[in-house]
Amino acid sequence: MKAMILAAGRGQRMMPLTQAMPKPMLKVQNKPLIEHHVNNLKAAGITDIVINLAWQGDKIKAYFKDGSEFGVNIVYSQEVEGGLETAGGIIQALPLLGESFIVINGDVFTDYDVSSLMQLHLQPGEAHLVLIENPPHNPDGDFALSHLSPESPKYTFSGISRYQADFFNGLEPGIRPLGPLLREKLSKHLVSTELYIGNWDDIGTPARLTALNERLA
Repeated sequence: MKAMILAAGRGQRMMPLTQAMPKPMLKVQNKPLIEHHVNNLKAAGITDIVINLAWQGDKIKAYFKDGSEFGVNIVYSQEVEGGLETAGGIIQALPLLGESFIVINGDVFTDYDVSSLMQLHLQPGEAHLVLIENPPHNPDGDFALSHLSPESPKYTFSGISRYQADFFNGLEPGIRPLGPLLREKLSKHLVSTELYIGNWDDIGTPARLTALNERLA
């Protein structure tokens, strides 16, 4: 199975740290945040990785090259300046990903074991999302658990998921956010979910990055 790490975002809220550096290259425990994902994927047995690039993407490419120094094989999906948003980025990278793949946001830090996603038996056209308890910056959550009614309490999408490639059938390449697509497919019972109770941080502001590094010190 292959995995895609989303790393094309502009990182506006992380300025000035992202003025000349993509957010996934900011350091957690003295190594780039995205390197933690690469290492976790390798530990799970996933060595074929796709990384999408836009803002300052050359810094990521220069660091990882083809991935061989990290024990993996990395290919890149170069996007237009400004990026294609999440669904648009995945759609562009589909030819590189195969029929079923894992996607991880490059700007989260977690100890979630992605090997559990590899054991899922998804049907054609389906996706699976990992949800987490709502952090202070997203108190209302994003999605209810799929086996409950849409009116049930909502949890926050962790940015960790698995998709069948045909989940995106019929969608043209271009700028496309993921949230509306997930809500549409949830209503059609094509998206399953799980709730992860464990370590997870969204590195969305300089203060959150500082707090995470202090906690891990």
